[in-house]
Formats: sequence, structure tokens, C-alpha cells
Amino acid sequence: MSGRPLDVLEASLDALVTVHLKDGTIYHGVLAGYDQHMNLVLENDEMGEDVHGDLDATAVQDTTIIRGDNVVTITT
Repeated sequence: MSGRPLDVLEASLDALVTVHLKDGTIYHGVLAGYDQHMNLVLENDEMGEDVHGDLDATAVQDTTIIRGDNVVTITT
């Protein structure tokens, strides 16, 4: 896999991801989509719970759209 950001996002589609935002908010959900600006679409995970154990994380309930310029990191 190449290290280009959009290639990494493509490889992460339909996977459970953790997204850290500039304001410190953390989201967990399934990466359902993205665009060239790295805007993200997250959907809830099947279990509906925080599988990473972070107490300050927000599990996505339905569908959440995150503007790309607010994202600091995305991990799988």
C-alpha cells in the first residue's frame, strides 16, 4: 500500500476507525466514505459500543460527516 493519504483512506473503507479532531473530540465508527478534501463519512459500528475502551470517545450512532480540515489523525 502506498503512503498517500487518499490511498490509505481507500484501504480503510468499511473498517472501524478512530478519528481525532483538533478540538480533542474522538469518534469511533465505520469509515463509509471520503472525498478529495478528506471529508469523512462515519457510520455506527455493528456492536454500537466503544471497542477501543477510550472513556472520552464518542461512538457514532447513525451517520456522522466530519469536515476534513478538523481531522488530526485517523487510525484503524
